[in-house]
Amino acid sequence: MTSRRLPLRRLPKTVWERQEPSWRGARPGLIEGALKRALARPSGNWFVLAASAQIRPGRPFGRMVADVEVVAWRSPDGTVHAAPGACPHLGAPLCRGAVRGDRLVCRWHGLSLGSEGFPGWSPFPVYDDGVLVWVRLDAAGGEEPLAKPVLPERPEAARALAAVETVAARCEPEDVVANRLDPWHGSWFHPYSFVGLRVVEAPEEGVSDSDDRFVVDVSFRVAGRLGVPVRAVFHCPEPRTVVMRIIRGEGAGSVVETHATPLGVDRQGVPRTAVVEATIATSDRPGFGVARRVAPLVRPVMRFAARRLWRDDLAYAERRHTLRSSGRWPS
Repeated sequence: MTSRRLPLRRLPKTVWERQEPSWRGARPGLIEGALKRALARPSGNWFVLAASAQIRPGRPFGRMVADVEVVAWRSPDGTVHAAPGACPHLGAPLCRGAVRGDRLVCRWHGLSLGSEGFPGWSPFPVYDDGVLVWVRLDAAGGEEPLAKPVLPERPEAARALAAVETVAARCEPEDVVANRLDPWHGSWFHPYSFVGLRVVEAPEEGVSDSDDRFVVDVSFRVAGRLGVPVRAVFHCPEPRTVVMRIIRGEGAGSVVETHATPLGVDRQGVPRTAVVEATIATSDRPGFGVARRVAPLVRPVMRFAARRLWRDDLAYAERRHTLRSSGRWPS
């Protein structure tokens, strides 16, 4: 049963440069091995398109995914549809169209399009899990299709609070995943958020899928020397997703899902990737019910925390891609 005391703890006083160095644990071969195993897992050609809340009734949503222009819209009954983003008539951008009932209407010449398709224009399979919307792009994925995405276990929706933040960088999905499969950098690179991070379990070559995970003890800094100590597990259920789950301490059962969606290449030919991070928090504390009731006020704070971390981590992901693509990545 959850303690009724405040979850905050007074953390030990730390000096950044006097931390225990973590580079010996963060062996390049170990991280690359975990990344290689993650990239080999099936995705069924599913890509995270956007937060479910971004696809609103009456308004189309557009995004490039794996060099494919995608438009999505929501019917009055809440059903999400997704299809190629260029009108099959003369190529106008359907993301600037209008939604009428369950149909998408092109503003250029009024062509009305629906789930039945049109010559040269076939809707994509789409899946709305309540937090994120996924689209299946079989030509881009090149794998055996799956009926639905590989979804991680989440807290019960009725007892959770979810927030989604999206940022983009000039790198590939594997650079994002590799960053998350290096938990050792937390206290060094993000001292404003993490204190006393210690990796207590890391997967070695030949590990089974069920044991292919990192287990970390860490304190999340809240303010000054006040923080919340937890034990968390990191694992990859599919090649473009890393999930962190709290298994001990305050908020046990809460998850942070980091999804890396390839967008395409920019004008310089450099790949771009969107990081779509879903934080799904839960707690047995009575005060958490209050937080859920004022969710519109809490979600911006959750998104800000994610954005701050990724501002730093994406700089490293971009550097990793630059080194890899130039042949200067350490072997």
